[in-house]
Amino acid sequence: MPVIEAHLLEGYSEDERQRLARALTDAACLVIPANPDAVTVMIREVPKANYMRGGKTRTPAPARSDPCDQIRAYLAAMEARNIGTARSMLAEGFVMNFPAAPGLRTLEELIAWAKPRYRFVKKAYDNFEAFQQGQATIIYATGTLYGEWPDGTAFENIRFIDRFEMSDGKITRQDVWNDMAETKANLARAHN
Repeated sequence: MPVIEAHLLEGYSEDERQRLARALTDAACLVIPANPDAVTVMIREVPKANYMRGGKTRTPAPARSDPCDQIRAYLAAMEARNIGTARSMLAEGFVMNFPAAPGLRTLEELIAWAKPRYRFVKKAYDNFEAFQQGQATIIYATGTLYGEWPDGTAFENIRFIDRFEMSDGKITRQDVWNDMAETKANLARAHN
């Protein structure tokens, strides 16, 4: 039964402390074959007056935003075609890899590439997951696509997985996998 004790400078919200406790629990279970219910996490707050580093009293760094919330906001902005908002969430050097379209660098490239493929597409989300890998935050979004083909015919229930990488609160990479081509091929076979 792992017991993890963390010490934080006071100033973090209850929600932020709970996010940290969940992340520490998940990290323990990644390495130690323990049921999450068997992992104990204790967070002790240290008053700022009782802490110094380098002979100076310090203020805690602000907690990072929930990366899943950031990705939800990005995807919502893209779906609404609020390109300025979506662009503001991207890091310099951002790259997107879509099926049959690797290496897209701008949102305008993505829109131009997608235009002949469908009239519109939206996502129904099943799950968001995030974890830290070194300096990068990795986020997965899974669910299904729905929308209209170029001829106006509706489609739905097309599976997708989006994988994002973030650094310093900005999206650096997006990789997309979906069954859209498979669905189109099945429709073409059914009509022949």
